[in-house]
Parts: sequence; structure tokens; C-alpha cells
Amino acid sequence: MKACLQRSLGPASVVWRLVLAAVLWSALVAAALAWWGVQPPLLTHVLHTVLVAAGVVALFYAGVGRHLWRIARHLRTPSAPGQAPAALRLRRREPWRPDELSHLVTAIGQMQQAQWQAAETARERAHELERELAQRQRIESRLHVMATVFESSREAIVIADHANRIIAVNEAFTRLTGYTPAEVLGRNPRMLSAGMTPSEVYQAMWRDLGAHGCWQGEIWDRRKDGSIYPKWLSINTVRGPTGRISHYVAIFSDISERKEAEEKIYHLAHHDSLTGLANRMSLSLELNVAVRQAAHNRQRLALMFIDLDRFKEINDVHGHDVGDRLLVAIAARLREAVRHGDTVARLGGDEFVILLRQVHGRDSAQQVAEKVRQALEQPCDIDGLTLRTTASIGLALYPQDGESAEQLMKSADTAMYHAKAVGRNNLQFYTLGLEQALLERVQLVADLRHALVAEQFVLHYQPQFDAATGRLDAVEALLRWRHPAQGWVAPGRFIPVAEQSGLIGDIGAWVLGQACRQWRQWYEQTGRPDLRVAVNLSAAQLASDGFIEQVDHLLRWHGMPPECLELEITESMLMEDVEQNVERLGALRERGVKLAIDDFGTGYSSLSYLRVLPIDALKLDRSFVHGVETDAGNAAICKSIIALAHNLGLHVVAEGVETEAQRAFLLSQGCDRLQGYLLARPMPPAELRQHAAFP
Repeated sequence: MKACLQRSLGPASVVWRLVLAAVLWSALVAAALAWWGVQPPLLTHVLHTVLVAAGVVALFYAGVGRHLWRIARHLRTPSAPGQAPAALRLRRREPWRPDELSHLVTAIGQMQQAQWQAAETARERAHELERELAQRQRIESRLHVMATVFESSREAIVIADHANRIIAVNEAFTRLTGYTPAEVLGRNPRMLSAGMTPSEVYQAMWRDLGAHGCWQGEIWDRRKDGSIYPKWLSINTVRGPTGRISHYVAIFSDISERKEAEEKIYHLAHHDSLTGLANRMSLSLELNVAVRQAAHNRQRLALMFIDLDRFKEINDVHGHDVGDRLLVAIAARLREAVRHGDTVARLGGDEFVILLRQVHGRDSAQQVAEKVRQALEQPCDIDGLTLRTTASIGLALYPQDGESAEQLMKSADTAMYHAKAVGRNNLQFYTLGLEQALLERVQLVADLRHALVAEQFVLHYQPQFDAATGRLDAVEALLRWRHPAQGWVAPGRFIPVAEQSGLIGDIGAWVLGQACRQWRQWYEQTGRPDLRVAVNLSAAQLASDGFIEQVDHLLRWHGMPPECLELEITESMLMEDVEQNVERLGALRERGVKLAIDDFGTGYSSLSYLRVLPIDALKLDRSFVHGVETDAGNAAICKSIIALAHNLGLHVVAEGVETEAQRAFLLSQGCDRLQGYLLARPMPPAELRQHAAFP
């Protein structure tokens, strides 16, 4: 029943519990009195009293208790966070004037509103404190990061106030400059200046800081120990609330290594890596500047184009390492031969250029060029090897040979090629006709290449006779060229070009093979196995790899005895690389091939080499034979050479014999073989076959 009443009455308020207790208690009392025999009137009185009390309680509940219960429930019901508490309303008809309950409800509402506002204020303050704390933590974290960056930065940092007085520096500043914070605080950063930065740089710096608030650039400073260094400096301004500059923050680093790297890169870009001389690009820049200055000041310039003679042969024989060291030695000689203000450049390979500034004229330029030529022809010792090289030098003068750098280079180059064409180891000035000559030479080289494949070359043979018996002893193979348009081209015209262009190696190989084939034909026709064929050998052939094997192959292929082949080598060619040439000639001599020095007496060999050279004969140059019957000097030279050769066990061949008097003189001196127009001209093989002296 209690549970039923509680469910029907809702929450067990205090009032309802009192009513329920009174009723139950009255019933229990009545039952007890009846059990003990109490008289009904008394029971009735008790029940009446109880009912009256219950009615009073019920009326109290209806008028006051239920409202108090509602007020209590309202007070126990919390409002949602952030929302104001709901207004307390009683389910009753409003009295005509506020009673105690109305005052209570109003007081409770005001109290709840005040409590809610206080709570909201406290909550907002707590949130504000949380935000302030979070912001302070962020600021502290940022300051910590900034302080860490400031102290751990590898770049020096300086902070100065509005008056440009230093107020803070980091550890990198001390490491870089050598100054401690105590030594710089309060001082102006200009104390670091080395005095090498132009004032215009500082003026631009302050102008940009005022206008843009930042500046960066390169300046030179001095460390505490006095050493000077370049640094890259970045400065930013800090402005206060009023917009005025309050601080300067400078960050800088030592760029010495970067400057050194830049200088190295610049040097590599403008200088030859092998010799350290200016390279083609640097020469072009300097030449253009020199031409402009010479035009402005009405001065003269001279440009010297230098090409080493037969340098390729040194490379081929001794290798590029020796060749490179020779180039380094030559570069040093060129520097020593010119003035301090002149420019020496290497264009590549064995080509050099010298720019002479402020020359007085042709004579002064020629003096310098001759000094250079003489310096280069001196022997050079490379790891025990004595190497000799000469130079062909072309000279062009500004302004007469070219008013631009390009034209001046072209003129000097043309003059250099002319120097090679006239015999090497000389210097030539540019003239107007040289360009046409150069074009003709280029065409001649092209024609030579074609002649080799088109079989335009032929061999003529000039007999060599035994001086005592007049018997045909040997023939010399001489190269001839029948040009399809120009006819017969003189050997003196095309052979030097073939040597300079590098074609002489292929042409020489053809001559050697053709001469061996011709010997075979003569042998089959005459059956004479002792007829000797003399072939001129070029330096390129002797220095080429596989030359010895080529000779072996030709001798075997044609069945030619080695002693029937005689190779003629010029004196100057022998002396270019004595050790290497002696080794190769010795290999030929061991095979039985005969060797002769051509044009002996016209070169610059040492007579002491004749004792070690593996040769069989000397050829008297025609310049000594000519006029021997009337020129006492030539006669004395011929006599001495013949006597020297015989003392060394060598045969002597005199070429260019044109008169009976010459033959008689040479015969009287014991010359072994004679060759010349007096005896027989060079002739084709078929014509030689019909010669009376031919067996």
C-alpha cells in the first residue's frame, strides 16, 4: 500500500509522509484499544482527533507543502551549462497581493540568478585565464625557440638599438670575430670594419634600411686578431608602436671559402688548366679591351700567333705526359720572354698567342718575336729526355692588319700558316696577299687528300752510280704528282704542305710500298738481286706505331732482301729525338735495311752522334757539291765530310752532280756514289728500264 501511495503521489515529500504516518498510527492505536477493551467513545474521540490532524495536514499540504515540494525539486534540478536557470513558477492562482510564498519564489529566483551570474563570471574568468596562460606559454615557447636559434645559429647575429649601439651578440659572433660580448656591448658595429668597403656601399645600405627596412650585401671586416675577411651581411630593422626604428638585427657569415671557390672557378674559366696561361675566352676578352683602349689612345698593338713545329711527333713517340710537361716548360719560357703587361695565352694543343700592348712599330714587335723564337728552339730536358722543338710565328699589327679583335686574330693566324709553309722555325708578318695564299694552301690540302685515293701520285727514279766504275748501284725513288688541272706539281710545293697537314704519313707509306713493288718487277725482269732502292723517310713515318712491322711485311710480301732497301733520313729529323730514333733505326739495321743521312751538313747535329747512329752512308747535300770546282769553301767541306765518313766506316753519296769538274773532284776525294743530272735525270720506271746503264 505504501508503495502504491508513493507511486500515486509521486515523490515521497515530507508532508505526505506525515499524513500517511498519522493515519497508520491512528489505525494502530484504535486496534490496540479495541484489543484491550477500551470503550468506543474514547476510540471515536481518538479517531476524530487523528482525522482532524490529518485534515489539517492535508490542508497544509494543499496550501503550502506541495509548493514547498515543487520549490525543493526546482532547486535540485541543475540548469544546462551556459544557460540561465529556468524561472520558478507555482501551480496556483495568484493571490490578490503577494504572500509569503510569492516573496519566497522571488527571493529564490533572485538568488539563483545571482548565483548563475557569479558562476558565469567565474567561468569566463577561468577561460580568460586559460587563454592568457596558453598565450603566455606560446610566447615563452617562441622566445625559447628564438633564444635557441640566436645562441645556436652558425651565423653571427648582432642586435643593436635605435642609436646603433650593440646590445646583444651570439656565440657565433664571438667565434667568427674573436670579440667577446663584453668587448662589443654598447659599441658601434663600425668597430668591425676593415676599411676596405667603399663608402658608396654603406650609403646604399643606410638608404635601403630607411626606405625598405632591409639590406644585404658583401663587405670586408677585420677580426680581433687583425685578419681581414669578406662577409655576407643581412640587416633588418625593427619598428616600435610609433613606427620608429627601435632595433637593428644583423646576420652575417664568413664567405672566404665561397670567394676562394668563385675565384677558382673564374680562374678555371679564364685560364688553361695545364699551363696556367690565359685561355681562348680570356684572350678574347683582353684583346677586345686592348683594341678599344688602343683606338681611344691611338696606340699600336701586336698579336703573335705561335704554333710548335712537329709537336705531334713528340706526343706520338713519348706520350702525352711528356708532351704536356714540354708544354708547361714552353709556357714558362713564353712568360719570361715578354713584358709584365703583355698577355700570353694557350688556345689549345700546341697553339699559343701573345698580345703585345703599346708597341712602337714593326721593328719592336719583331724583336720580341725573335726573342720568343730563339727561346723556344733551345733544348728542353724532360725527365732525362732532351727534346727540341721550334716554332712558326705569325705577326699582325693593329690597326693596319685589323681594326677588330676578330680580324687581328685571323691575320696573325694567316701569317703563322705562312711561316709554316716557308719552312717552319721562322716568323712572318701578315700581308694582304697571305689570305689568298692560305686559301690556295687549303685547296692544295684537299687536292692532296684526293690525289692519294685517285692514284695521281707516281714515282720517278734517279740512278746512283758507282763513282769508280760507273756501274748502276742504286736508284732513289722520288715522288711526283700529276694534278688533273694544274699538271705536274713541284715537290717543293706540295711535300711541305703534306708534312704540315699530317698527310705525309699516308703518302710516305704509299711511296714505300710502291718502291718495294717496283723492285720486285725489276727483279723479275732482270734477275738482278743486288739493285738497291733508296726511299726518303718522313719523321711522321719513323715515329708512327707499327712502322717497323710495316717494313717487315713489305720485305716478306715482295721477297725483297733487306739490304736492297735503303731508307734516307734527314739530319734535322734525326736530332729531334736522338734516343728514340737510334732505337728504331737500330731495329731496322738489325734486319739488314740500309740507312743513310740525307742532306748531311745542312742541319745542326753533333758529330759525336755519328759514332752511335746505326747508319751506313752520308749524302752530300747539293748545296756543297754546287761550285765545288770553283768555291774553295765548298770543296773543303766536301773533302772533310768524305774523309770523316770514311774514317767512321760510312759510304758517301754526292747528289746534285751536274758537271764533269764536280765528278772529277768527288772522284779524286774518294766519293763512293754519284747522283745528278750529269749522269741521269729522274725518270719513270719504263724509261729507266731503257737506260743504257740499266742491266
